[in-house]
Amino acid sequence: MYTPPLFREDSIDVLHDAIRRARLATLVTLTPDGLIASHVPMLLDPDPAPYGTLLGHLARPNPQARGASGEALAIFLGPDAYITPSWYATKRATGKVVPTWNYVAIHAYGTAEFFHDRERLRDVVTRLTEREEATRDGPWAVTDAPADFIEGMLNGIVGFALPIARLQGKWKMSQNRPVEDRAGVIEGLQSEDRADVAALIHR
Repeated sequence: MYTPPLFREDSIDVLHDAIRRARLATLVTLTPDGLIASHVPMLLDPDPAPYGTLLGHLARPNPQARGASGEALAIFLGPDAYITPSWYATKRATGKVVPTWNYVAIHAYGTAEFFHDRERLRDVVTRLTEREEATRDGPWAVTDAPADFIEGMLNGIVGFALPIARLQGKWKMSQNRPVEDRAGVIEGLQSEDRADVAALIHR
């Protein structure tokens, strides 16, 4: 990922927090059929240090679940927004401005291991479910479904673990603009109910 120094985020704690917030990732691997990408929710385990391990599952018929060669890439996206030049003080001063897009992106690289072990699969789907259901009233649990039904569902998936060997973060949040322009972007985003992106620019 092209990451100019101004936009680079190196803090592992910040990157891990963004991964956990994003939850859904694009898994890209090279297979005998070429590059394949799947969009899947993932868990992040902190071990092994320093970068941790991503866990998830794919549908068994997915060609990507038959294995991959070489390095895999998991892409997580955070908040993003279109930035109009109309928000810049520089537009009023010189007119020498163009639109851009602000965004957060995290790229995690490693060699994916695919597995069929039922207990590992059950653990992954249980943890994913607990994460997403935790804040709901009367959260649904895997054990709420009939055991034989869950067994059948487990037959239809393949798990994967991706120990992270490299981790890149890009926070493109108007760092390359003058203070006055950044203030205008924050005000403009807030007026469009995009306080999430505005807060990242302020940070």
